[in-house]
Amino acid sequence: MISGLLQRWRERRERKLLDQYAIPDPLWQLTLAHYPFIARRGHADLAELRRLCSLFLASKEFHGANGFQVTDEVAVAVAAQACLPVLRLGLHWYDGFVGIVMHEGEVVAARETMDEDGVVHAYDETLAGEAMEGGPLMLAWSEITPDAIERVEGMDSVYNVVIHEFAHVLDMRDGDPDGAPPMADAALRLRWSATMEAEWQWFCDQVDAGVATLIDPYGAEAPEEFFAVAVEAFFVAPRELLAEQPRLYRLLAEFFRQDPARE
Repeated sequence: MISGLLQRWRERRERKLLDQYAIPDPLWQLTLAHYPFIARRGHADLAELRRLCSLFLASKEFHGANGFQVTDEVAVAVAAQACLPVLRLGLHWYDGFVGIVMHEGEVVAARETMDEDGVVHAYDETLAGEAMEGGPLMLAWSEITPDAIERVEGMDSVYNVVIHEFAHVLDMRDGDPDGAPPMADAALRLRWSATMEAEWQWFCDQVDAGVATLIDPYGAEAPEEFFAVAVEAFFVAPRELLAEQPRLYRLLAEFFRQDPARE
């Protein structure tokens, strides 16, 4: 009886949030027009994505940095791309953080690294986005706008900063990023380890040889970056990824419970 009451309370609460954070149809259609890889999805997927976006907007807090104004268009654009990876997994995968900090453009961050001799080296790093365990998550709107999407179309490699950073969030759900998000299925974990290692090594060989790849060459930096850029390709250019790295595509399809190449 108690569980039934709790379930009904949750359902009423969700309906209230869906009404409160409903996305107006003109804004939703504008978002689909701006991001064609989302618009290619079927009717059922788009309906569920729209529902998740409303719940995402209800659960996250957007902050504009240095006077940047987070409009409804900005918030929904981020939400739609962020929710695509968890379309079948569930929004609870993003429960570990609340804040999303939006900058107008890329951010220069001061970094330090220590070499094997114990010498500390300081340098600046230009960031389009950054995900940290526990949040907040940072994004540069200049790299998300429709103009930015048009800018990267036709490039050899896929680039999507929102999906990239939220892939890191998935990866960090069980701690530090290592290129392997948590999986309850032991058999999938074993296949993941073997397949990702082989696919990463093949990819690194292509990058070292100067061969153009669908996945951003940045993925050669580390397994966790390979995972993030592979997720970008899986959702933005699924048919191309299936053709170039079919084993990797099938592994991601199993984990995300989605097969976007069939859309």
